Amino acid sequence: MKTVVMIAVGGPEVIDILELPEPVPSPGEVLVEIAAAGVNFMDIGVRNGMAWHELPLPRALGVEGAGRVLALGEGVTDLAVGQRVAWVYAPGSYAERLAIPAAALVPIPDDIDDRTAASLMMQGLTASHFATDFYPVQPGDVALVHAAAGGVGQLLTQIVKLRGGTVIGRVSSEAKVAAARAAGADHVIVDAEGDFAAEVLRLTGGEGVHVVYDGSGPATFEDSLASLRRSGTFCWFGPVLGGPGRIDIMSLPRSIKIGYATFFDHIHTAALLRARTARLFDWVRQGKLRIAPATDYALADAVQAHAAMESRSSTGKLLLIP
Repeated sequence: MKTVVMIAVGGPEVIDILELPEPVPSPGEVLVEIAAAGVNFMDIGVRNGMAWHELPLPRALGVEGAGRVLALGEGVTDLAVGQRVAWVYAPGSYAERLAIPAAALVPIPDDIDDRTAASLMMQGLTASHFATDFYPVQPGDVALVHAAAGGVGQLLTQIVKLRGGTVIGRVSSEAKVAAARAAGADHVIVDAEGDFAAEVLRLTGGEGVHVVYDGSGPATFEDSLASLRRSGTFCWFGPVLGGPGRIDIMSLPRSIKIGYATFFDHIHTAALLRARTARLFDWVRQGKLRIAPATDYALADAVQAHAAMESRSSTGKLLLIP
C-alpha cells in the first residue's frame, strides 16, 4: 500500500512515498479506501517538526480526506461497507487506505462528491468555527480576512457574507484578487509586506473592523492590531508561521480582545463533528457555500503540493489523489 511519509524533519525534500503493509481495522475502527486526501498547513507543521514528535520516522503524513468504507472493525454498527465517508483528523491520510476510528468519520451525502467533501472538512470546519463560534459575525459587521484567496479564506469570506457581514480581503498578489472577489470579498487589499492598516481604516471611515482573522504570521500582527475598532476581536490562527511573541496585555489598544482559535473546539464531540459537517454540506447543497475547484496532485507529487502551499503560490484547496 502506497503511503506518503516524511523521512526526516525539514523541507518538502524530506517527503517520500513508501510501500507499507495493508492496514487492518481494530475494534471501533473502519478501513477506508481513500479517494482524496486534503493538504493542509498542519501537515507542513508536522513536517517541520512542530508536532507529532512522539511518532517514529518514517512518519506518515496527512490528516484529512474522503473515501469509501472497505471493512468494519468489531463493534462498529453505525456505518456500512461501501458507504462514502469523510474525516478531518486521521493521521496518515496521505495513503491509498487507512484504518480510522469510526467516531472520526462523517457520512457523505449522495449529492456531495468526494473531492468536495475532502476540500470542505478541515478548512470548512475551521472557517465555520471562526465566524460562528469564536466571533459570531452579526449583520453589519466588517471583517478583515487574511489570505482571502486561500482555502480557509475563501470559505470564511462566504460564511461571513452568509451572516450579513462585509469582508475586506487581503491577498499577497494581484494574481489572487479574482479568487478573493469570486468568494464574495467586498474589498480586496493587495499586500505582501504586512502594510495594510491604513487602507483598512480608509475603507471603514477611520473606524476599523469588528474582527480580524489572521493566520499570516508575525509580519501582519501589528497592522492587524491597528485595523481593529474599539472592542474589536483579533482571531489569531495557524501555528506554522509562528506567533507574535510575548504580549503585554496592558499594552493592547482600544479595549480589543485577542485569542487563538483552533477548529477542534468546534467539534470536540462526535455529535458536534457530524452536526457541523452536516450544516456545511447543507450550505453547499443550497448554493450558499461554493467550493472552488481543487488543484489535484498524485500521491507521488506530494513534494510539489507542499512546496506550492508553503510558498503561498496556490489558491484554494490542494488534494492528493491516490
